[in-house]
Amino acid sequence: MKESTRVLVGLGAGLVGGIAIAASHNNALIGAADAVAPIGTLWVNAIRMTVIPLVVSLLITGVASASDVPAVGRLGGRTLAVFIAMLTAATLVMIPLAIAMFAELPHLITVRPALPPGAAEAAQSLTTGAPIVNFGTWLTSLIPTNPIAAAANGAMLPLVLFTVLLALAIAASPAGSRDALLTFFRAMSDAMLVLVRWIVRLAPLGVFGLMLPLGAHGGIGLAGAVGFYIAAYSIASVLFVLLLYPALAIVARVPMRLFARGALPGQLIAFSSSSSIASLPALVEGADQTLGLPANVTGFVLPLAVSTFKFAGPVAWPIGAMFVAWFYGIELHMAQYITIGLASIFLGFAAPGVPRGAFLMLAPLFLAIGLPVEGIGILIAVDALPDLFATVLNATGDLAAAVLVARGTRGV
Repeated sequence: MKESTRVLVGLGAGLVGGIAIAASHNNALIGAADAVAPIGTLWVNAIRMTVIPLVVSLLITGVASASDVPAVGRLGGRTLAVFIAMLTAATLVMIPLAIAMFAELPHLITVRPALPPGAAEAAQSLTTGAPIVNFGTWLTSLIPTNPIAAAANGAMLPLVLFTVLLALAIAASPAGSRDALLTFFRAMSDAMLVLVRWIVRLAPLGVFGLMLPLGAHGGIGLAGAVGFYIAAYSIASVLFVLLLYPALAIVARVPMRLFARGALPGQLIAFSSSSSIASLPALVEGADQTLGLPANVTGFVLPLAVSTFKFAGPVAWPIGAMFVAWFYGIELHMAQYITIGLASIFLGFAAPGVPRGAFLMLAPLFLAIGLPVEGIGILIAVDALPDLFATVLNATGDLAAAVLVARGTRGV
């Protein structure tokens, strides 16, 4: 049974069982459902345990190794610029769209799901227990005076910025020091990825432990909220796929019908396999034979894109963060939206290549903007369906990036 199928089974069993318990109004059954909650909490804590060493090691190895990019000439720099430009444009469109979408959620779902035990207190402490921080204070807090304290306190965004600066310093260090440090952090990331895979295998059990008490307290309102999230995520992914066609026609002067014909085989494989990497051969064939992209662009950009470029990030992360904020009753402000935008642009490059790996990168984002990390478990639980559309968006974005790089190189 596929990993996503097992997670879906855990979701269904927990959600249906929880809703049935809520409908029974049996206090003994509700107490039994609450007794299962520590299983989900342990699984979420296991995810949190890996966040700091995983993010630090992946960022350092990724950024410091990128010192090789100039060696491949202007193509490497242009590719990185295209990636960041596409992510920035998508983020600038998605965040206002997501705000507007979730403004309608209270009108569509009049029965708000009840929070799991302890969640109300956590939400209240996050919204009322902290002092009001203006933009200037938030901006100056991005550079930590003590990176170790930032890691211990869960101040992930300052820690990430310090890690990026450290990685750049390692890249500029003498060869002996650079190689020694990169070897250490590569070994650390390899070990952490093994640990992450172990934790991901426990996802069905962890998701069941999260969803059963949620369903027992939230009842049918939880099903409506989850359905809204799935629909919003899926529809937004399809919308951004469709937006890429006219955008390329305007920017790269590639006819929409031609790009659609070149992208379709890769999109079908991405949808059926839920894997951007699996779509790489079809994307290469479409780029070469249908779109006629230069071989050096196809051979460099597409493998790099399917492994590091997550164009669905600006769709998935704002929608996921705003859904969790709505669920826990936490109001987001401009500083939090800016943080979500920055994370959507830059943090996705560090997402590990394991199932649901992108959700692990939500942990530092949630910690930075004051959202309960337990919400990630809900997003993982319901990801099976929208992930199909998000994977199609990633594969389409990979091919679009290759077209834009080729256009900037010598025209398409």
